[in-house]
Amino acid sequence: MNPYVATALPLEDHVLLLTFTNGEQRVFDTKPYLDQGVFKRLRERSLFLGVRVVAGSVEWPGEIDLSYDTLYLGSHPVPAVTGEPA
Repeated sequence: MNPYVATALPLEDHVLLLTFTNGEQRVFDTKPYLDQGVFKRLRERSLFLGVRVVAGSVEWPGEIDLSYDTLYLGSHPVPAVTGEPA
């Protein structure tokens, strides 16, 4: 079973920064969904910014949602920051 979403932060270019209940931070790109069904409405920036976490998944106004499984499996880990100069 994949972890639930604890927090979701909308970023530029229709990307979500997600923190999961296992402590992982991952990035999910919603752009591949923006040509499909109800997800087309998320092209409107103000609607995309209305993301919230509900029952471990994310949703937007108007009954638009993505499951925690979809979000976890379709996201990429955020590299750990060590604080050392590159």
